[in-house]
Amino acid sequence: MQMTMQSAAPRAKRILMVGAPGAGKGTQADAIAKQFGITHIASGDILRRHIAEATTIGRTVEDLVNKGELVPDAVIMDMLRKPVLAAADTGGYVLDGFPRTVEQAEAAYRTAGNLGVGVQIAVHLEVPEEELIRRMLARARGADDTEDVIRHRIKVYEEKTRPLLEYYAQRELLVQVNGARPVAEVTWSIVVQLQRAFKRPATQAGSHAGAHAGTARPATTSDSDKAVA
Repeated sequence: MQMTMQSAAPRAKRILMVGAPGAGKGTQADAIAKQFGITHIASGDILRRHIAEATTIGRTVEDLVNKGELVPDAVIMDMLRKPVLAAADTGGYVLDGFPRTVEQAEAAYRTAGNLGVGVQIAVHLEVPEEELIRRMLARARGADDTEDVIRHRIKVYEEKTRPLLEYYAQRELLVQVNGARPVAEVTWSIVVQLQRAFKRPATQAGSHAGAHAGTARPATTSDSDKAVA
């Protein structure tokens, strides 16, 4: 089954934010969601709500989250299915926090692709490690947010999540952004690149199934490119 941008709501925008812990994914996802009138789906916030409410999912994943480990794919997929479907029907989404591995991305594609709600564009926020650590220590929530735990989370990201960049560059459009700059500058760069990307024909703006069928042109853009509104 070939998926196109029209598989869900007409002209829906389905965006994935990728970046290390502390890169500003949540902040930028909020801003982008407001800019385009779509839904911000934050897997981390949903998980923390489950933990706070001591649901079955919360009790299952609490220890893993506190240690900075990845939550099992099946748990996240089940948790996100309804929010993703609902958002795709109402204009689209900005997904923040999942997938975090190539394996998760492949599993998500198998599910979302069949439903026509898969990611079209991935946005990567690049931030130096020491800046990530500084940010995360400044916003530490509790005793588990130590520098050792933070460094472990960054190491897990480098080993497990960074390979997603190549994965999405080969299948959809990957947007690269310098996330170390002031928040407003980062937001502006993302918005400009997304506006440019969504003006492209559907086969170039991102169809995972199309990429497999040879109809899409994988591409990478960065905020070093000449910006056009």
